[in-house]
Amino acid sequence: MTKVLILGGAGQIARVATRLFLDRTDADLTLYLRKAERLSKLASTPRVRLVEGDVLDATVLTAAVAGQDVVYANLDGQMEAQARAIVSAMTAAGVRRLIFISSMGVHDEIPGERTGAILDPYRRATALIEASDLDYAIIRPAWLNDRDEIAYATTVKGEPFKNASATVSRKSVADLVVRLATSPGEGVRQSLGVHAE
Repeated sequence: MTKVLILGGAGQIARVATRLFLDRTDADLTLYLRKAERLSKLASTPRVRLVEGDVLDATVLTAAVAGQDVVYANLDGQMEAQARAIVSAMTAAGVRRLIFISSMGVHDEIPGERTGAILDPYRRATALIEASDLDYAIIRPAWLNDRDEIAYATTVKGEPFKNASATVSRKSVADLVVRLATSPGEGVRQSLGVHAE
C-alpha cells in the first residue's frame, strides 16, 4: 500500500487529488496543512490522517515525511524556502519520490511570452528540486479551470508549451498526480507541462 504525504492538503488541486486517491487507489494519505480544521470532515475517513504544520517547520515536516513513499507538494507563498525545506526533510528521512506543482513558463517554454519576475520564486524552487538527488516529477500546469473532466496532454522540459492560452482542469492535473504517485518510474526526474488536449 502506497503512503502519500500531501503538502498543502487544503489546496484546490490537492482536494481533487485526495478524492481521486481515495476513489481509485488503496493509498494511505497524510494531509499536511496549516489549519487542520479546514479538512475536519476528512478526519474520520479511513486511510486519511491530518497533520497540522507549516512546511517551513523542519521538525514537523521531517516527522511527517518519515515513512512515506511519495511526497506531493501543492504549495504557494515562499516557494524557494519551501522547496529547500522539502528537499532537506526528504533527504533526512530517506524518501525519494517527490511530485511538485510549479508553473508553466518556469523554463521559458512558452513561445512569444515573457513571464518576467513574477515566476522567479517558481523558477528558483524548480531549480532547487532539479538540482537535488530526489526522484522528482515537476508539474507545470496551464491556467486552471474547475471543469469535471480529465482531458490533457503533457510536454517535457525543452519542448515548447502547447495551448498555453487554453485552460486545463484541476481534475486533469490531479489525475496526473495520482498516476505519477502510483506508477513507479513514470516521470522520474522530469518536468512536465500540462495543457488542454
